[in-house]
Amino acid sequence: MISSALEDGVLVLRLERPERRNALDLQMVESLRTSLEAAATDGATRAVVLTGEGSAFCAGADLARFDDELDGRTFRFQSHRLTALTELIERVEKPVVAAVNGAAVGFGVQLALACDLRVGAESARFLFSEGRLGLLPTHGGVARLVKLVGLARARDLLLSSREVSAARAHELGLLTEVVPDDELRERARALAEDALTRAPQSYGLTKRLLLLAASADLPSGLVAETIAQSLLVGTSDHEEGMAAAREGRPPSFTGR
Repeated sequence: MISSALEDGVLVLRLERPERRNALDLQMVESLRTSLEAAATDGATRAVVLTGEGSAFCAGADLARFDDELDGRTFRFQSHRLTALTELIERVEKPVVAAVNGAAVGFGVQLALACDLRVGAESARFLFSEGRLGLLPTHGGVARLVKLVGLARARDLLLSSREVSAARAHELGLLTEVVPDDELRERARALAEDALTRAPQSYGLTKRLLLLAASADLPSGLVAETIAQSLLVGTSDHEEGMAAAREGRPPSFTGR
């Protein structure tokens, strides 16, 4: 199941299936999708933290789905649902922070990489083990990884099927930072709070532009930046930001 708790505008979504290392079955996928869609449009939710219960962040999609014979059409449809879930995280125009509390495997890696920021406990680790199952990373597991860490590092990670410690994951850029296990939740919340110092519309549009910049050519990216900026200069938050800068005080943004 997925549990949720909203405190001071920060929604904590916790994967709660510790007996299966938080592997996602279809019910959890649907529940997480519903929670993220609600968070995207709920005015009371200002940021999201995604974490796991127990000793693992997420062991990926539940391998029980391979127990029954699936034809190609059914498999592709179910696979698309997982891909759509990672894309949904990227489309939420609010801070989304992954608090990686243990092993991230398979689709669990993709969930973490789709988040804006990723703080890991010292016990966190990433496992690129699909090759040992006769499979390969999907749902952005190859494409998103290459964009995040570069081709050479992605090749090293995926073709070696190695386990990556939290410290090494930080060096590679898979984690934003690493903290002691007992500080993980506090630090994830602090990262979310720090992101919230930006004007909400500015944050959301910047997030979308970063995704665009990863695949668009430079002229297209420049045009998109100018269009987004033309929207922001007419907002009340821009006026507030300018006034606060002139007056030497922190801005008070409203999202308008």
